[in-house]
Amino acid sequence: MSQIIDGKSLAAEIDAQTMVETEQLKQNGITPHLVVILVGEDGASQIYVRNKERRAQKLGIKSTVIKMDSDTTEKELLAKIHELNQDVDVNAILVQMPLPKQIDEFKVIMAIDPKKDADGFHPVNVGRLFENEIAQTPVACTPQGIMEMFKKYQISLDGKNAVVVGRSTIVGKPMAALLLNANATVTVVHSHTKDLKEITKKADILVVATGIAHFIKADQVKDGAVVIDVGMDRDENGKLTGDVDFEKVQEKASFITPVPKGVGPMTISMLMKQTIDLTRWSV
Repeated sequence: MSQIIDGKSLAAEIDAQTMVETEQLKQNGITPHLVVILVGEDGASQIYVRNKERRAQKLGIKSTVIKMDSDTTEKELLAKIHELNQDVDVNAILVQMPLPKQIDEFKVIMAIDPKKDADGFHPVNVGRLFENEIAQTPVACTPQGIMEMFKKYQISLDGKNAVVVGRSTIVGKPMAALLLNANATVTVVHSHTKDLKEITKKADILVVATGIAHFIKADQVKDGAVVIDVGMDRDENGKLTGDVDFEKVQEKASFITPVPKGVGPMTISMLMKQTIDLTRWSV
């Protein structure tokens, strides 16, 4: 039976440290300020933004949510981002995705000042990540949180065969880069990959981010593998579940993340930590 990686308790530890660092900045007259822009009425996005706002307030971080109508034009959104880029009191900017169809998401990401890029999605920051120049570089929050899990549970990555299932810019690609930077041998598989099962079965480290409930079954996992489930799905009964068949896979894995209370809590905690980092780097 595998050891459960407790993302909820680790996130709480990170939050506690973030709160201390926030207070230290305030004692020096600096209040970290995160601005989140929400365009439209997407229900999931509203929940995510509300959770981010609550966490920021809990940790003493100034949080501003700018709500824009669903018919907002690309030009209007870009103008708002430009305004925030120039505001010296704003340390971190996040535009909640997805955006309405009339707005080009890449143009929006490009418009954010890389030094205020709370999500770590700007091409400048992505490039620095792939060059392993991340001393003062924001990095996508979910992969960053996963790396903290490896560190906390003393899971060595050096020389390990790591497989990332999924190639999104939010998880898959930055995750692959972080694993490479940690000297793992990395394979990225996706919807066009042939013989996917043969590849995942060889993984010492398996990170799954497909958005498909129970996509990875026990027969696709190597005995003793470390399995990280990034999925947040609903099963046929509407119950929250992951991309991995947890009940069966935990019998084979050495470490595994549950859903919920696994990777999920880490993402917002790393966003808050990154807001503090962006604030310190700008001083």
